[in-house]
Amino acid sequence: MFVDREASVGEPTLQERRKAEQNDNRILGNVVQCDGARATISAHAADAEGTVTAHWSVGKMISINLGATRTVGLVYEIGKSDRAWSNAGQNPIEVSIELIGEVRDGAESGAKPIFDRGITTYPHIGAIAHRIRSRDLQAVYDLAGRHSITIGTLSQDEAIDANIAIDDTLARHFAIVGTTGVGKSTAVSLLLRKSIAARPDLRVLILDPHNEFAASLPEHCVRVDSTTLDLPFWMFKLEEFAEVLFRGRETVPEEVDALRDLIPAAKNLYRNPNSGTYLRRGTDALTADTPVPYRVVDLIKQIDERMGLLESKNDRPTLKSLKTRIESAASDPRYRFMFNSRLIEDTIHETIGNIFRVPHHGRPVTCFEMAGMPSEVVNSVCSVLARLAFDLALWSEGRLRLLLLCEEAHRYMPADPRLGFAPTRHALSRIAKEGRKYGCYLGIVTQRPGELDPTILSQCSTFFAMRLANEQDQAIIRSAIADSSASTLAFLSSMGQREAIAFGEGVATTMRLKFEKMSDELIPGTAKREEALPSETGKDVDLVAIVERLRNVPKPQQAMAFAEVVDSGRQAGDPDYRKPPVPRVQPDDDFDMRYGLKPATFGLRPQND
Repeated sequence: MFVDREASVGEPTLQERRKAEQNDNRILGNVVQCDGARATISAHAADAEGTVTAHWSVGKMISINLGATRTVGLVYEIGKSDRAWSNAGQNPIEVSIELIGEVRDGAESGAKPIFDRGITTYPHIGAIAHRIRSRDLQAVYDLAGRHSITIGTLSQDEAIDANIAIDDTLARHFAIVGTTGVGKSTAVSLLLRKSIAARPDLRVLILDPHNEFAASLPEHCVRVDSTTLDLPFWMFKLEEFAEVLFRGRETVPEEVDALRDLIPAAKNLYRNPNSGTYLRRGTDALTADTPVPYRVVDLIKQIDERMGLLESKNDRPTLKSLKTRIESAASDPRYRFMFNSRLIEDTIHETIGNIFRVPHHGRPVTCFEMAGMPSEVVNSVCSVLARLAFDLALWSEGRLRLLLLCEEAHRYMPADPRLGFAPTRHALSRIAKEGRKYGCYLGIVTQRPGELDPTILSQCSTFFAMRLANEQDQAIIRSAIADSSASTLAFLSSMGQREAIAFGEGVATTMRLKFEKMSDELIPGTAKREEALPSETGKDVDLVAIVERLRNVPKPQQAMAFAEVVDSGRQAGDPDYRKPPVPRVQPDDDFDMRYGLKPATFGLRPQND
């Protein structure tokens, strides 16, 4: 191949010069080998003055001058072929680069350079390599007018902002991965702040297993935990309700089938108290999954009636076991958020409005704090929330924009299909596959991408990969990145704090960046760590308070003077539910209050305390 050396000596107008006093000799090396994706440059470790510089170092970007265009490459390996160093003269080195794309000047004079990921003209042997100039570096990461936010600076040049296209990042889902302690939660908090500022219409629901995000977003979020959550049991689908009843263990098909038949009858009794057990067939028929209120007492009454039927003689053990499960769950203090309401009302509007912030009243973020909740409850509640998020976005016809952020996502969507809760996996998978069409977005945060469902991970179009030490996790990220940027991931195991490699639809090209530094009081988990520090006053651990929280039993509340007296033994819908109970007769002094019986009943002499 003939090469016109006169045309490839260098850029005719010395475009690489930034200052007049700089040395004109800015040639760093020459191309000696090139294939379709990589090239090798022959250079010297020292510059023209004989000073060893850091111009050649792993992670730096360089440009190869081809006259009208400049090929951009990323240095991923440097070395000396003879593995020997000489202090007397020049030390020739070999630099391996990965070709990323090419930059060409604009058609008009003074126009910004334009970057293209593809390469139309490959470097020839002897082509001159320069260190990339600032204008070209800005062109490489330019988002071409897309709605962008600034989340940090480039690791190579901190004078250049690191921008991402916020609309593409959200709409096509994103993932933040990294080992523990590298700053994932802080990066999430920063992204949420920037996203809310850029998209005021966005609602965010955070599944927070460590109760750390509420303190980092105090002016934007509403906190929901097991004590403030109000999610009635009748809003659960049959599979989700069965997960609560069976405490995460394998379900009994016969009991689930009985529930499928009895729950619609209980719902019909609540809607039409005088209709009996007759179920209407047609368009307005009720199913076990219809989010319509019903009473637990009606469900248990249906079970008792079926057990009393002669033809149900063989089903009585199954029905008795089901009745025991329902009564046990309804009396479990850990399930207060499901069964706490004695007055069963259709509160679906208030429940959904409070959780998904409709209207948001200036606080568009909901932090669902799950620390301390039983695992079977967490699985069911996450399934309900993910399902409701998709349905709300679907039926709002795009007017409601929701972001569901899953911290420790491998808990809900494990790679092993035998683990986890299937309805939760299906609900999140539905958002990942179809959510962007209706305005329901998914954010994944995990420290173990190798344990995450690959179907969910493959739907995330933008990745922020922080330091990863596990080889299996690194392999998962390598499989997601484009081949032309694979060498960038060689830095995954050695990146510093707040550093990340961003790639995908949300960025122009693969970018190594450093997130903005946040103030200490806004870093997630800071408040909890400060509380855990030993106090200077020498105050000991309050074991009594710890045991009370461990038992999870609420303290008895004093009756309010203005509250209506309601008999706790009655259910809403009973004829005399609103009437106060009959006042109890005060016992005489002859009563022994230890057992509530008169001593004369057993022929015993009254005891004096």
